[in-house]
Amino acid sequence: MQIENLFSNNHVPLEIFPLLINLGIGFILSLILRYHFKRFGSTLSNREEFAQVFPFVLLTTLLIISIVKSSLALSLGLVGALSIVRFRTPIKEPEELAYLFIAIAIGLGLGANQTLPTILGALLILGFMAAMTKFKKNETGKNIYLSIDWIENKEEASDQIVMDINKLILKHVVSSDLRRFDVRENLIEATYFVDVSSSDDLFLLTHELRQIYPGIGITFLDQNQLPSV
Repeated sequence: MQIENLFSNNHVPLEIFPLLINLGIGFILSLILRYHFKRFGSTLSNREEFAQVFPFVLLTTLLIISIVKSSLALSLGLVGALSIVRFRTPIKEPEELAYLFIAIAIGLGLGANQTLPTILGALLILGFMAAMTKFKKNETGKNIYLSIDWIENKEEASDQIVMDINKLILKHVVSSDLRRFDVRENLIEATYFVDVSSSDDLFLLTHELRQIYPGIGITFLDQNQLPSV
């Protein structure tokens, strides 16, 4: 085959009806992906807002692949165009990047007319991810950070208060490790890395701390969720 034939414009014209079918299937899969991210995602960002991007990414990828798949010249032009694109929006969580890759993969598969394998593959991947998330939530035990702060009372010894709080924390958790202790003027802050058996222990610990120290501030923090008490 001569080199000039590679870049000729004699390519198969894009068929509208199969494209519309793939776009419809892609839109349905993007809605499933959007729901999956909002239901099973564990990122701290605004999942509702970020999930709105999936249909655009998926359908745009599908359209691009459908257009350039039959023309080498268009494919090379696409590579050149993408080489000058700079994405400035930061991806804060690896999970967000994974969902974007799934959206792109679905768009690539449908754009290449691999409809059935794409549908089956996408549903299997999302099913596996949902099962893993469900299994993770059912696991017993969880390592979280416990941050507390209170205003020092001159009438009470701060060392004794810290010892009492340590004993109270150990009463409700499996293990506890003091990671940070700050004293600024009359404000005292302490951060613990604790291992809890269930969320009920956290509520009991919070209730007892507030009963003994009414003005205390309590925050529980893990890598996936940020519940404040």
